[in-house]
Amino acid sequence: MKVTANQYPQEAARVLREEPHVRDSVTGATLNFDSKRRQAYAEVDAETWRHWAEGVKNHVLSNLDRYLLEAEANLQKNGVQVHWAEDADDARRIVADIARTGQVRKVVKAKTMVSEELGINPMLEGMGVEVLETDLGEYIIQLLKQPPSHIVGPAIHLNLEQIRQLFHERFQTPLDASPDHLAAAARKLLREGFLRADMGISGGNFVVAETGTLALIENEGNIRLSTSAPRIHVALVGLEKLLPRFSDLSVFLSLTARAATGQRIGTFVSLIQGPRQPDEPDGPEEVHVVFVDNGRSSVLADPEAWETLRCLRCAACLNACPVYRQTGGHAYGYVYSGPIGAILSPGLLGLPETKPLPYASSLCGACFQACPVRIPIPKLLLTWRNRAVEEGLTPRFEVAAIKGYALAMTQPWAYRLASKAVRLLPEKALDNTVVPVLKAWTEGRAGLKPSPKSFRQMWEDGEV
Repeated sequence: MKVTANQYPQEAARVLREEPHVRDSVTGATLNFDSKRRQAYAEVDAETWRHWAEGVKNHVLSNLDRYLLEAEANLQKNGVQVHWAEDADDARRIVADIARTGQVRKVVKAKTMVSEELGINPMLEGMGVEVLETDLGEYIIQLLKQPPSHIVGPAIHLNLEQIRQLFHERFQTPLDASPDHLAAAARKLLREGFLRADMGISGGNFVVAETGTLALIENEGNIRLSTSAPRIHVALVGLEKLLPRFSDLSVFLSLTARAATGQRIGTFVSLIQGPRQPDEPDGPEEVHVVFVDNGRSSVLADPEAWETLRCLRCAACLNACPVYRQTGGHAYGYVYSGPIGAILSPGLLGLPETKPLPYASSLCGACFQACPVRIPIPKLLLTWRNRAVEEGLTPRFEVAAIKGYALAMTQPWAYRLASKAVRLLPEKALDNTVVPVLKAWTEGRAGLKPSPKSFRQMWEDGEV
């Protein structure tokens, strides 16, 4: 997808100004998700689970080369064809070759953020292949030609009235149709898609190196159909999605569901071991796993940012974030939004392409408390901010202002001089039209007025 992350401040302001319904829709949904997560965490010893999961993922990332080779060997033993994609071009070429060889005309897709990252849909459509998103939220935004706004709830930014209007225009459903009626209309079309598809594309929540098992979590049943009804199944999997042992899987499945939607486990969990065997009545004839790098090796090599790769894509940090809640995901200008996007996107794309994102945070720490694998998101946000300064990506006036502020806050003489200078300014100089930095303070408040005396003088004179 086209990267517009550097327009984040302008896009965030535009959404707040022109699309106020987004704030209401996203706030309602994320607060609900976050409340359910808290309840689900309270049912278990969540801190022990989180520390254990952090340790497992750290072990995998520290030995990723070994576990990738082990996963490849066991997947191939199960009859899976394994491919390696260094970047998005490689991944698109691999999927295109599989589609051509298999004479694919129609593809059904499960929800996969990696496919958005790689631009799989436009590539296939350019080949004349019909692509149908089968997750209900993904299908809705496909109709609108929009990217996902949330990792788990891609249409979270839309309200019921907007979806009713869309379905009325496309499928002639009543304008007052219930959510069940709308889902039934989509289900009818999607069912036909499953029956006609030549290829199904999915992501992968986990790949177990020990057994060559691909694990997928869902709530709608569309992933199970996308991966079993077509004759070809292609799974796009980030390099970091490995687990070492099959015994690790049970806790990760439950922890991911609790963090994402507050469920003890997803409604459907598919454990895929390979293509259909001769004595099996259903399943694909071919299964392909494409391991995708696309910048992940660079993140892994980073002495600080590597911890980002523990991410399970549960979106718990998005649901907890008061900043994401204001605009939803589109303002972030890339596939990954919210707190995880603010630290992952700079690693994958580089800071020059994503400079505003690490600043899209209040540093309240709610994201870290929610994260099931304890990614230190606030610390990494500061890491990327520091690097932006070191690389000269921040405006000169901002650098000068921060240096001046630091001097005033650390040197008593400078503080006294600065406070005296401010008190001598005419009242109009403190108007937000003259000093823009005060704009956020003075909006909705009375203007600032200089004090004739400093606090220190007032203290010494017994006035306070």
